[in-house]
Amino acid sequence: MLRIGLTGGIGSGKSTVAALLAGRGAQVVDADRIAREVLEPGTPGLAAVVAEFGPGVIGADGALDRAALASIVFGDPAARARLDGIVHPLVRARAAEAVAAAPADAVVVQDVPLLVETGQAGSFDLVLVVEADAGTRLARLVGRGLSADDARARMASQATDGQRRAVADVVLRNDGDRAALAAAVDRFWDERVAPTLG
Repeated sequence: MLRIGLTGGIGSGKSTVAALLAGRGAQVVDADRIAREVLEPGTPGLAAVVAEFGPGVIGADGALDRAALASIVFGDPAARARLDGIVHPLVRARAAEAVAAAPADAVVVQDVPLLVETGQAGSFDLVLVVEADAGTRLARLVGRGLSADDARARMASQATDGQRRAVADVVLRNDGDRAALAAAVDRFWDERVAPTLG
């Protein structure tokens, strides 16, 4: 099994890279998707978040009100750390189950936005970082509906490009179009993944 840790700042194009790698046959374990699953109604994770942050983080439908929770944690590092202390262990456990269930000869890509921040770089055979300049990332996030201030706050709450580069085996630049990114992913697969598949 080849385990690849995929990371990059918000708006860098990491999800697109994950989809392109899945198209090449990789099994993708998406930490963000798992983080949503472990906070669904009726889960111990959601109960723990409500116990920590109060009933105001629950919407009328009984689901987590992500905007309400974000307004609490994004400007408050201590609150963010408390949330991470609840969510990260649950995500790691579920991700470990997914990896354990993969075939022994699989290429498993773990899409982990906070790979650097959570000290997980050493858990992978390869760390792949997707990078785009801050202006490009900001424009993408605003295009997704975030305010410029929210987008900047989320970018600032993550590791820097330099911190991600320090743990990277490969850095993919994503300042161009999807075709350029797809070509970069193909090169990465041919040069770094295919030789391990024997």
